[in-house]
Amino acid sequence: MTRTWQAAPSVGHPLTRVEGLDKVTGRARYAADIPLPGLVYGWVVPATIPRGRVLGLDVAATLAMPGVLAVLHQHNAPRLTDAGDATLLLFQDDRVAHRGDPVALVIADTPERAREAAERTAVDYLPEPHDAAFRADHPRLYEPDHVNPRLPTVTDKGDVEAALAGAAVVVDHEYRTPPQHNNPMEPHSGTAVWADGRLTVYDSTQHAYGMARTLTKLFGFDPGVVRVVSEHVGGGFGAKGLTRPDAVLAVMAATLVGRPVRVTMTRPQLFPLTGYRTPTAQRIRLGADRDGRLVAVEHRASSQTSRLLEFTEQSASYSRVMYAADNLRTSHRVVALDVPTPRWMRAPGEAPGSFALESAMDELAEACGVDPVELRLRNDATTEPATGEPFSSRRLAECLREGARRFGWADRDPRPAARRDGRWWRGTGMAGAHYPARAGPTVAHATAFPDGGYVVRVGAADIGTGARTVLTQLAADALEVPVGVVRLEIGDSDFGRAQVAGGSMGTASWSWPVVTACRDLAHRLASGERLPPEGLTSTYDSTEALRALGAFARYAFGAHFAEVAVDAATGEVRVPRLTGVYAVGRVVNPLTARSQLIGGMTMGLSCALLEESIMDARFGDFVNHNLADYHVATNADVGELDVAFVDDPDDELNPSGVKGLGEIGIVGVPAAIANAVWHATGVRQRELPIGPARTITSGQ
Repeated sequence: MTRTWQAAPSVGHPLTRVEGLDKVTGRARYAADIPLPGLVYGWVVPATIPRGRVLGLDVAATLAMPGVLAVLHQHNAPRLTDAGDATLLLFQDDRVAHRGDPVALVIADTPERAREAAERTAVDYLPEPHDAAFRADHPRLYEPDHVNPRLPTVTDKGDVEAALAGAAVVVDHEYRTPPQHNNPMEPHSGTAVWADGRLTVYDSTQHAYGMARTLTKLFGFDPGVVRVVSEHVGGGFGAKGLTRPDAVLAVMAATLVGRPVRVTMTRPQLFPLTGYRTPTAQRIRLGADRDGRLVAVEHRASSQTSRLLEFTEQSASYSRVMYAADNLRTSHRVVALDVPTPRWMRAPGEAPGSFALESAMDELAEACGVDPVELRLRNDATTEPATGEPFSSRRLAECLREGARRFGWADRDPRPAARRDGRWWRGTGMAGAHYPARAGPTVAHATAFPDGGYVVRVGAADIGTGARTVLTQLAADALEVPVGVVRLEIGDSDFGRAQVAGGSMGTASWSWPVVTACRDLAHRLASGERLPPEGLTSTYDSTEALRALGAFARYAFGAHFAEVAVDAATGEVRVPRLTGVYAVGRVVNPLTARSQLIGGMTMGLSCALLEESIMDARFGDFVNHNLADYHVATNADVGELDVAFVDDPDDELNPSGVKGLGEIGIVGVPAAIANAVWHATGVRQRELPIGPARTITSGQ
């Protein structure tokens, strides 16, 4: 058929989520919703010691319980190949790496029976001495080879010591952040089923293609055997970015019993098995002249990892980008403890790193008698401070100025502890923000059908970000058709290589092949190419094009402004107002973009005031491993949120000019709130979360 319509552009205009109706009516299927005939359930038996060996399991007693089909353990589990992640080498020996480490999996005909049997399975251990206590002066701290995501551990430019010695003003303080857990609303769930020589895994993953590759290597399967499907994902914040034990256990169990097996983790099981943000201790040294212009920046970060797998959060990397200084040194150290392995959590590195640097910048502004916004403007960079590379775009100054205007910063009295409103001390604070703008290789397919419809397939994942919607808009504009005739299919490893929905690079990665494939298809149709009954398909792989990108420092930038009220008697902190202004490339959908940034700002508020995973070092356990005791911000905690964008055209990352915006919303928010608490009370906040005791008793 001949297609003659040309739709009005959709990109840049608000569009409600294309899957919204399915979600609110319950038709959207998540990983644990997939119905399968013969489905049985696996339940983890977690280790109850922080380190040691499993001497024995009372398997016979467990197998005698009603509905129990099998018990998976070290003696009957499939042998695995190291796929680069030791946390997935389950049941390969008798070692216990940390409390909560799986030592067995009970498989039963109902989840209730599986849970009961797992909880009653007797395990005999040989405990060993352990160390689960992180501290900044730990004697086993060492310098790793690299930090996440394979960044250099140390950068050093100029002579920091000499510059600090000659600086008119020096700020030198340590800032601390606690462990924090991602806690997505949907827990991790994996279901494995063998059929016709193929293994299909339905999983709550942010990266179906990556999981298929990992499982293939881990189990030694032939290429093409594994298919991973993640139709809908109920949040992740990084916790679902890599293959997790639920998927591995489901595959093991399905292989053992010859039936589909579902493994869904409980909330307490997520804490030791799916990653968390490591605690950090960060020392910042800033040297400046009397006008606040930086002459030296040093950022040292210490954190923890597990003995099982080294993961070092790149906290000090934040200072490699943000403010200009001729003398700059950043470094990381890590200590391996008998604890679960930390991993990605929304804005890894930048979230804790920004708390340290942006708090120190506020202290420098106070010491120099310079307004905090003006201080940052005076230290804006024209090239990336650590490397000297040119920025593809850098509109930090515009974000700062527009944020100050919207917030009413010009009317601010800089004196701390000078505004009292009844029982409340009131103050305001601000912070800058950046987050890397990255893209990864992805394949997309666009098909036109004789009935006038289009289907676009790409192995993306929508974890609540609105990815389905913005990709549909981009595809429709590239095809020059209304969005209503385009159906987007995502979350299937069979669609080919695709970048993870993480690192704020999902849309930036997926949009390139989607737009290019759609444009090619539109050109073929306009040229009169005939449609076969099965449809006409164009495919594009962005791998080679990404390799040809120029050498630029690519980042999104932003600025955050906060108003706080602190109860003079109790120290309770409330945040009536947050303003965020962002330069994030081309905004495809202002409605979903604003939603993402509001979510990030809310999470930043939550990190500032509430979130803390509490480790009891005696037992190697996070004691508040549930949503009753691990506090996150709710509606009552959140005041007015104001989000705005500055124009940021940038075609140096992808043809759509898209930068990620999922994570920059959290970066800098805790520092802005901490700086506002100082302005309200005169008490500096150098440790998160900012609880009532700290607002009253913290030292200067």
